[in-house]
Order: sequence, then C-alpha cells, then structure tokens
Amino acid sequence: MVRDLQLQGLHRDISLETDTSPMSDTEAILRERLQNHLQSIYPNETAASLVPRIFEIFPAPQTPPAPGSSWSERDSVIITYGDTLTEPGESPLSTLDQFLERRVGDAVSSVHILPFCPFSSDDGFSVIDYLQINPELGDWDDVSRIANRYRLMADLVINHTSAESEWFQNFLEGKSPGKDYFITVDQEEDLTEVVRPRASPLLRTVQTSDGLKSVWCTFSHDQIDVNFRNPDVLLEFLQIISRYLDAGVQIIRLDAIGYLWKEIGTSCIHLQQTHEVVRLLRTAVDYFAPGTVLITETNVPNRENLTYFGNSNEAHMIYNFSLAPLVLHALLAGTSKHLKTWMMSMPPAPIGCTYLNFTASHDGIGMRPAEGLLTDLEQQEMVETIRRSGGLFSTRRLSDGSEKIYEVNTSLFDALKETNDGPDDYQVERFICSQTVMMSLEGIPAFYIHSLLATPNDHEGVERTGRARSINRKQIANPELQSKLDDESSSTSRVFRELLRRIRIRSEQAAFHPNATQFTLHLKPHFFGFWRQSMDRQQSIFCVSNLSAKRHTLQLSQLNLIATDDWHDLISGRRLSDKMGMIAFAPYQTVWITNRPTET
Repeated sequence: MVRDLQLQGLHRDISLETDTSPMSDTEAILRERLQNHLQSIYPNETAASLVPRIFEIFPAPQTPPAPGSSWSERDSVIITYGDTLTEPGESPLSTLDQFLERRVGDAVSSVHILPFCPFSSDDGFSVIDYLQINPELGDWDDVSRIANRYRLMADLVINHTSAESEWFQNFLEGKSPGKDYFITVDQEEDLTEVVRPRASPLLRTVQTSDGLKSVWCTFSHDQIDVNFRNPDVLLEFLQIISRYLDAGVQIIRLDAIGYLWKEIGTSCIHLQQTHEVVRLLRTAVDYFAPGTVLITETNVPNRENLTYFGNSNEAHMIYNFSLAPLVLHALLAGTSKHLKTWMMSMPPAPIGCTYLNFTASHDGIGMRPAEGLLTDLEQQEMVETIRRSGGLFSTRRLSDGSEKIYEVNTSLFDALKETNDGPDDYQVERFICSQTVMMSLEGIPAFYIHSLLATPNDHEGVERTGRARSINRKQIANPELQSKLDDESSSTSRVFRELLRRIRIRSEQAAFHPNATQFTLHLKPHFFGFWRQSMDRQQSIFCVSNLSAKRHTLQLSQLNLIATDDWHDLISGRRLSDKMGMIAFAPYQTVWITNRPTET
C-alpha cells in the first residue's frame, strides 16, 4: 500500500529518542555500518545522533538477501516516459498499463517509468514535488497497478531540484525546510576545474531575503543543486526513498549521482563523499528493504563508471554506458574491432552486482563513454553518418572554454538508417542486430520503448520544444500505434514482434543469467562473437553476429563445439548436424548456438 504519499511537504520532525528494547544482531550491525558511513561523510557531525533519525524513517531492518539473488536470465527492462502513449479520455499511465498488459505481458520483468512527479523542465528531471504524481500522467493508483505486475524502477533525482520546488522557494525567503539546502558560491571563486555536462553557466544569481546569492546549477538554471553537506538533505532523500518503496518501487535509479558532492578546487565529480553516500544508501536498502536494487546513472568514461560498483558495496547495477556508442560504431563501420577490444577489457561484475545494458534511452547516446575507445576521427565519421540520417548533437563546455560533442541526439532506429558507406535496405535487420547483441551480453538488457517500436526521429518535437533531446521522446497516439502493431508489414510491427520473440527465448536460457560466464571469441572483424556459459556449466551459448551488409560464412570449428553435444541455433531453430561444417550468415544475422535448446 502507498503510505503518506499525499503529504504536501517532505519535511517532518523525527524523534531523537532511542529505543530501549533489546537490539537484534541485525540491527546492531546496521547501526554500526550506518554510523561508519555517516562519520566518513560528516566528520564534524555527531554521527550517533543521525542513526536513530534514519531508523525512524524506515521499518524494522531485515537480513539482507544473498548476493546476486535479485535477478536472473528472466529479467529485462522497458524504459518509458509515463506519457509516451496517449489515449483520449485516459490517463497516460493507465494507457501504458494496458499496453504492457496487452502487448508485452511477461516478456519483460521490469518497467522504468521516467520521472513521474510534477516538474518544471527537462521532461521530468527538474522535480517540483517528489511525493506527488504529475496529474497530467495519472495518480499513485496508476503507478501501483504497474508495480503490482512488474518490478518498477523509479528515478531519484538526487543531485538537484526544481527552482519552483518548495525547498528552493523557502531558500529564497529564508524559511525552513530549504533555507540551508542549497550551495551558494562567491562569483569570484575559481571554478575552472569543475567538470560540466552542459555548456550553460555554472552559477545562477538569485534575489533572496538576505540579498543576492549565486547558487550552483550543474545542469540548468532551473535545476538547482542541493547541498549534501547538510545532513538534513540526506535525511530528506531517505524519506523520499521510503515513500517510493511503499509505492512498490523495487529499483531506484540514482540520477546524475556523480556530481553530488562539491569541493571548490576539484573536479566536483566522483568525490569520496559521493561514493560514501552511495554506500550508505546501499546499506540502507539492503537492510530496510531487502531485494531493492540501486542503480547509478553516471554518463562518464568507462573507468570512472566502473568505480560505482565500489567493493561490491555501492550500486547493485551500473549502466553499461560505453556499450551504446560502441555498438553503434560497430554497425555503422561494419567492424567489431573496438567493441571486441572494449569487451576483452571489461571485468565481470563483482559478486552481488551486475550491468544494465542499453543502446538507447530518453537521453542521447553519450560520447564521453567512448573517450579512449574510439579515435577522434572515428567518432567524427560516426557523427557525420548519423547527421546524414537526421541526427542532432549536444555539447558540453571544457575547462578551456571550448565545447565538445557530449551526446548524439537521435532515435536509434534512424541512427542505423545507413552505414558509413551510405544508405542500403537493411535498416530493420541492422537495428534488430544491435538489440540482439545487447541482450546477449553479461548483464540485464534494457529496451527504450522507442527502440521496441522502431520510432523514427521526431523532428517536429524538436521544433516544438527547441530541445535536441526531444528527437527521441515522441508521444504516440495509442490508436495509431495499435494500427501499426497490427500491420505485420510495418517496421514497428516487424521490430516489436521479433524483439519480443528473442527476449522470450533469452529468458529461458540459464547461460544468459546476468552473471553467467562470458568470453570473447576471436573471429574476423565483420563478426562479433562471444561465449556464455551457465553458472552450473550445463549450458553454453555461442553468440555470433554479422556486423556487415554482406553475406559471410563461418567455419564451425572456430567455435570448438563439443562433438557429443546436440547444437542448435535458438533464433532460427536450425540444427547444426555437421560440427565441422560452415554456417552462412545473412547481412546482420545473429545466431545463438547452444547445446541445450529450449522450445519457445
């Protein structure tokens, strides 16, 4: 049931009285761990006084689950805005719920509904009130219905809040809660070391009851960064987490978490205190809500992204950000060269952790995660190909004042309209290949709804909003969508039906468990191949994709298939009777060759 979600404000008084009843071993361990986290974050605060305030927020602690027990090969995610689908006379969340029930069913296990609270900008990521549902989307009952059928992922927009929020309005007036929740900086401070994801000015000058002040805005002047140096801010967000858990949320996405803590004179990204906050949140959900998954959103170079696993004590999942630009490059250039090199360097996820694999999202395709993996020339060639297909681009400002492409703004379907060699007739096949590669890899696959639906670039949306990211955030009239899905000749129907079929096949294979063994195969560059083995070592799957628009053959002896096993391709259903023979690949075809086929 949803608890206290209709409260207008987030702040509440929390008793500091300690419980005098006997303490369980679990509670004692948790109290000690929380105190250690708090002492690391707030060395000048009395950590012991903060621990009972955290216990007041959550129900009684429980024993954490076994590492890695929260997911399996049956897990996959759909990412969508609450109002992507619209139907006259219905709340968009209700329309979404019906689409999931009618068209998707149990093919996927989880749904990520992008920010669903009232907001003032950035399509939801500038939150006005964390405890309300945007009335234009529906209400908490709509959210709970979806949460009753799927594992629900929700965004905790933790780095900043809307300039229209109660907190910031109170800051301007010198009132609580909020008067000390934001970061003020002297305009003369040297902030050149600060890493920026945007080209806008970092500081915004506002009129307050105490005069003019400059506040910190990492993303935009409507998104004001909150000040985690104040432990009350941490407690506020813990209360928000508690409310979301009550609403049925089981996966919490920590949006823009890397920028959380600020130290002037540093890069203000990935600081030690930021990692400690993530560790505290991990401890809290592991004990107060066992089975809840934390995922960090850090659109940064690969080495930096991997740090959010910590020592298996930070995020349960991290986004596999480098995958998107590398898969895109591989299919546009027709070579697995860089994709293979990256994959060979990727460590298996630590015990109790996994990757979230994706190739498209509500944001663009980040180019920072490709830094050090693709040369500047290769990135430029990819950018020019996508530009010819109608793509747009967003920039970020560097410390020297120059600007660099931060992300590619495009629908993935249209990004694969042609290759570096020019247009051809393989857009659908190339796109399905991209999604099949993604869903085959170690980790949990996440499908942006516009990828499942093969949505083209929405240039009208860009013209209407003036924002490049709107190109991949189209709202679709539900009657129009249903018509396309029923038309088996449409790209929407072809892509949707085939991807759901492959997702269902995948969900039955133990070798596709998110933590199953993975080894890279050394094949010719037009192939991308790897081997997955189930954790009980009973099933092997050889995943091989032709990344080119030409037909190719592969000698099966290169896969070292065990002669006594009965090998099949799960996707085509073809039996491989001659283990030493050749297998022919059509353009952009993928095979899943396994010794333990499943009827699907």
